[in-house]
Amino acid sequence: MKTILSDFPIDSFQKDLIGWFQREQRILPWRENSDPYRVWVSEIMLQQTRVDTVIPYFLNFMEKFPDVQSLAKADEEQVMKAWEGLGYYSRVRNLQFAVREVSEAYDGIVPADPGKFGELKGVGPYTKGAVMSIAYNIPEPAVDGNVMRVMSRILLIDEDIAKPKTRKLFDTAIREVISKDNPSDFNQALMELGALICTPSSPSCLLCPVREHCQAFAEGRQHELPVKSKKKKQKSMLMAAAVLRDSSGSYWIRKRPSEGLLANLWEFPNCETVSDTLTQKEELETYLIRELEAIPELTPVEGVIQHVFSHLIWNIALFAGIVENVKEGSGLVKVTEEEMKQYAFPVPHQKIFKLYLEKENK
Repeated sequence: MKTILSDFPIDSFQKDLIGWFQREQRILPWRENSDPYRVWVSEIMLQQTRVDTVIPYFLNFMEKFPDVQSLAKADEEQVMKAWEGLGYYSRVRNLQFAVREVSEAYDGIVPADPGKFGELKGVGPYTKGAVMSIAYNIPEPAVDGNVMRVMSRILLIDEDIAKPKTRKLFDTAIREVISKDNPSDFNQALMELGALICTPSSPSCLLCPVREHCQAFAEGRQHELPVKSKKKKQKSMLMAAAVLRDSSGSYWIRKRPSEGLLANLWEFPNCETVSDTLTQKEELETYLIRELEAIPELTPVEGVIQHVFSHLIWNIALFAGIVENVKEGSGLVKVTEEEMKQYAFPVPHQKIFKLYLEKENK
């Protein structure tokens, strides 16, 4: 680290960065106070999700589960429903698991010890650093992609940020430059700078409060950094799904397995297919007969639902049908449209139902 930080003006960098944040920081609901539980929930929500998207979810979540005890005691179905649409559902399952441990082992008080907090389920180095610094003013680095982008430009680090060893490089660097007097504002300022000024493709260098400390700007290399190797190409899958009803108008839905993608969420019956729409209908009918012993007369619903995951793309053909009875043990549950509002569905199945209603009501 001596080479990266040699002659770097740490004190003036801290002063300029923190001063800017204290003047310009956005008013966000999780910044109303430094309650560690609120900070923790917000940081879990903000992982891989935009601030504007998170705000209404955070407010709703805090209204339903305002403290450690309420989330620890909550029914998982209610928690999943409150998270519905945020994606990456393992985040909230791990959060509730960890909160229950805090309730039992620490009397409902989020531990102020980085070691103990870091041992909780779902708490990685970034979450540990963010909560410890923001809530307890402990000088722990909070290194995510946003922060690595900012510091790669400030310190002219051209190592591949997709590699784990590079994260350790940034962790070491930030331990050196973090403000020991005000780590809360320092870490939040780095995050804010990355979100508002030092953005991925078009950094607003002329508005940057720490421009004079930025080595990439001095060399005109800000657009080259950070260095990041490309992800593998996403796999594309053809799917077929069925919105099935009975003669009373109730819907058949089922719960996904407790492990794997979208675990424990609810969905409409569906399967992977291999061919075009005509054959997809036949494949879906075969699947429904084999797996559920349901024999519907399926009608295609015009339109294809596409949903993009980080590693996968679903292209879903939609069908509708009537089924009075299904195989016992099939996992299908019959619910009214009103009752369906109590169940948490992943976004692709929310899209399925929305398209179905749009076509049905035409």
